[in-house]
Parts: sequence; C-alpha cells; structure tokens
Amino acid sequence: MKKFWNWIKNSDDTRILRLEGPIDEESFWGDEITPQMFRDELESGEGDVTVWINSPGGNVFAAAEIYTMLKDYKGSITVKIDAIAASAASVVAMAGDTVQMSPVAMLMIHDPSTVAMGNTKDMEKAIEVLTEVKESIINAYAAKSGLSHARIANLMSNETWMNAKKAVELGFADEILFAKKEEEPDSDPVDPENPEEDPDSEPGEGEEKKPFQKDTAGHLFSSRQMDLIVLNRLGVKPEDVGQKYTEPKKPDAEPPADPKPSAEPTPPAEPPANLGPVLDMDGKTEDGSIPYNILMKQLECMK
Repeated sequence: MKKFWNWIKNSDDTRILRLEGPIDEESFWGDEITPQMFRDELESGEGDVTVWINSPGGNVFAAAEIYTMLKDYKGSITVKIDAIAASAASVVAMAGDTVQMSPVAMLMIHDPSTVAMGNTKDMEKAIEVLTEVKESIINAYAAKSGLSHARIANLMSNETWMNAKKAVELGFADEILFAKKEEEPDSDPVDPENPEEDPDSEPGEGEEKKPFQKDTAGHLFSSRQMDLIVLNRLGVKPEDVGQKYTEPKKPDAEPPADPKPSAEPTPPAEPPANLGPVLDMDGKTEDGSIPYNILMKQLECMK
C-alpha cells in the first residue's frame, strides 16, 4: 500500500510528519483500515508534532479526517509548508496551531469539484453536496484566519493563490520561514541634552537659535549707542536725525495778463542759507561728507 505520509524520527522530543504527494482515495480510502492506521501512528508517541506539507491536494474527505485527527491531538501541532499546500492540502494545513510557510511556498484555495452521473435529480443532489462541502471547508479556513464566511467564499470561487506574505496578511499562515526578526532598538536612550549629531546634516542645522543677550560691555561695541552718545554731545535730538530738507512751497501768484518773454533766464531759487546740513545717524551729510565743525567736535569728544 502506497502512503502519502511518513513519520521521521528526530533526536529531540519533537515528532516530524511529512505529507507529500496527492491525498488520494487509493492510499487513504483504499481499505477501511487505513484511516485507523494513520490515527494509531499519530497517537503512538507523545510530544509536539511538526507537519511538513508538500501536496497539490486530493480527496476532500480524506483531508477532512486528517484535519480532525491533528486538531484532536493532545500535543502542539506546527505546520510547515515547504513548497505547496493546495486544494485539500490547504485544509490539512489549517490544523496547525502555528502555520509557517517557506518564502517560496504557495497556498491555494478553491471551490470543491466532483464528477457526477445520472439524471436531473442526481445532478441536483451533487450540487447540493458540493455546496455543503464548501461550507465545511470554509469553517476550517475561518477558524484559522478569522475572515468572514462571505470573504472566504469569494476567495474560493476565484481560486486564490497566495504566496507566504499574502497568506500571513490574510491570516491563513502565521509566520514566514527563515525570515529575519526585526532588530530591537538600542536599550540606551539618547541623551536629550546631548543628542547625537547627524553626519548628513549641514553644520549648525537643527540647532536651536538662542536669543541675543545684551549686557553692559556689549553697549561699548554698539554703533547705535555710539551714535546716540555723539548726538547727545552735539545737542541733536535723535528724532530730528534723518529729516530731509524740503523747499518751502511758494504762494500761488496770479499769472500776468500778458507775459512778456525775458531776455535773461531766471536763476533757480536757492535754499535759505541759515539751514544746516541734513545729518544721518553717522553724522554725515547726504553726499557722504562730514561738516568741519561737527568733525572738530567729534574729535574733541574722543580726546
């Protein structure tokens, strides 16, 4: 008798069961003692069991009985899919307390199928049986994944193939074999007062700018303060500095009735001579020069 399962002795307490090839009727339902043989081999030992699956599927009723036997086992069941668990084999995989998939493995679920012969009533009966079989399979998928019956029914109707990542996302598998665990963050927290510098950042980038602090000594180097001292010595008020000279507006005169052209051009009006030069904060006039009397007074102040 050809068997699709094989027990492997392991050095530790873990028991290994390999399910390889089609789960067909000939090997499991060929005679009535075969299911009992599988059960006896499963219960002959103790400890946790690791089930490796590489099967394209097969008979759904044989898969259902294997699923039930594994779920009823007292020890922990870990299922590892190394290549493929399709159709009925995917039902067996759902018996694992933990389901792990190789990063190159595939899992496939679809609607059950059968071959029927007979009259109309026979066909209707076959459809009814397939509908109930699908519901029983959905129960196994839902118990593992937590998805709704409607969602699983839709996935089965569309014959859904899942790689390891997708199977984990949908809940049909728990882990991906050989995947590296995420590195844990450093236990030492970063000192908030002395944070580590970013080697890619520009000098001074990210540093908090401190407000400018004025002190007594800083006033000696303030151009604003020196200007105020000079203006105070000169007797000039700060609010008067920077005022521009404006020519006084002449009163409107009545135009002559018959103006006569003058032979000589009228010279431009000159500003009153008594107005002093317009000073800026640095003591200079608009043209950049310093009046002589102001310059002498500044020199006297600095002696």
